[in-house]
Amino acid sequence: MAKQRKLNVMFRVWLFAGEEKLLGKGRVELLERIKKTGSITNAAKEMKMSYRQAWQMVEEMNERAETPLVEKRLGGKSGGGTIVTEAGENAIIEFHKLVDSVSEFINEQSKNINL
Repeated sequence: MAKQRKLNVMFRVWLFAGEEKLLGKGRVELLERIKKTGSITNAAKEMKMSYRQAWQMVEEMNERAETPLVEKRLGGKSGGGTIVTEAGENAIIEFHKLVDSVSEFINEQSKNINL
């Protein structure tokens, strides 16, 4: 008789705007780090990616979303910075809710897999 092994189901969630990627795990992490640091540069460094790549991801998200998810603030007395907009914060929350829901469904369904 064969040994019974626990099976794991792996998945990734991507949200598309039409045919183009809008949000996925990495992009949501970038938004979260921008929110935390107030900077695309610092968020990129924390994720070990280039500023150029992070900026390109932000630009793509902003272009594909109904309203911008990230806004740059120009300098001044306290200097400039970057903020995650209300739409961006909502996108983070909704993405996590969707992933949690899909994960719960997959975990429940995978209990019935016998291989």
